[in-house]
Amino acid sequence: MTVRVVAEAWQNHNFAPVPEDELRYDDTSVRRITFETYAAAVDWSDYSQVNRALLVFEDFIRFCKQSGWEGNWLEEVTVKLERDGLLLDERGRITWNRRPVVARHVEHLIDPSGILAELERVGTTITEDPAAAIGSAKQLIEATAKTVLRERGIAVDEHAKVPALVKQAQKALRLDASSVTPGPDGTDAVKKILGGVASIAVGVAELRNRGYGTGHGQASAPSNLGVRHAHLAANAALTWCQLMLDTLADPVAPWRKQQHPTASAAAGSP
Repeated sequence: MTVRVVAEAWQNHNFAPVPEDELRYDDTSVRRITFETYAAAVDWSDYSQVNRALLVFEDFIRFCKQSGWEGNWLEEVTVKLERDGLLLDERGRITWNRRPVVARHVEHLIDPSGILAELERVGTTITEDPAAAIGSAKQLIEATAKTVLRERGIAVDEHAKVPALVKQAQKALRLDASSVTPGPDGTDAVKKILGGVASIAVGVAELRNRGYGTGHGQASAPSNLGVRHAHLAANAALTWCQLMLDTLADPVAPWRKQQHPTASAAAGSP
């Protein structure tokens, strides 16, 4: 596979390379370096960008098949894709068997491990174990709320219930109904949405607490619980968590504009 083929496959799907001097990769192969300059430009937490990158991989696979590559390379690729929840068909098309549950802006957190752990649990159980996915969705909300409070320097009550944590986290980011903020965040429309999102987060916790999610032993297993309920809980949890993380990372978010008394004012100066 020539350097031109590698570059054109990425460019055909609207990817541009990062400069080689910014690449943390050292190799004697110009082709591998070329590949890495494009791969490094992909935001692997962005579902749409990952889908475009998969189209690049499809082009590579079809090129290799048409070029008559021998050996067990295709089986190795298939197995590795399956480990990430992807299926490769006979035509070389890649599809999701298990869509990943991802969130933006986790890389800037002091410690994103709690959120990442719950995202992984939701993603790996959502089609196989709906009850476990619902339980993990509740824990994702809890982990995100505690992370937001820690990032804002607010003490976390480890015994607080989800409704209290959700309310406290939204207040910390001035996303609660009582906050007075300029712009769209202060409109009745946005506040209605924020109230609805908070209710969604609390609803996920209530679904789990009523025995439809893991975390409590049940005398009888929940009946009629399906994958659609797991998707409902996971998507609801991710909506709230993404709102929190987006707002936390936004450089012009309302919480950054809170008025703090200056040193002179604190000292009583006019």
